[in-house]
Amino acid sequence: MGTLVYGPHGSEFEFDDRLLAHLRVVIVTKFRRRESFTLSWELHRESGGGRVSLWLDPAIPLQFHFRGSREPTLNREWIEQLAIIAGTTTGLVPLDEPGAPAS
Repeated sequence: MGTLVYGPHGSEFEFDDRLLAHLRVVIVTKFRRRESFTLSWELHRESGGGRVSLWLDPAIPLQFHFRGSREPTLNREWIEQLAIIAGTTTGLVPLDEPGAPAS
């Protein structure tokens, strides 16, 4: 599991390394364009359930920490799907990887 570290107080959120690598590509691309947007996801029932939404802005500190030492091979189709939804009013939502079994 990787960690997204967000904001001046370093709030930490865990994501699968593979998903986090794909989210990073989309987030960094939007930040390079100086775009702000939301990142939202559902919490697992084991951690109490619910949803989290973060307002992501290039001016707010953001770090990506990966557990694994190898960079995963990126799935361009997945990146495109994530980028499309990130540009909507829904904002960026972790989608299942195309071709992967639904979680």
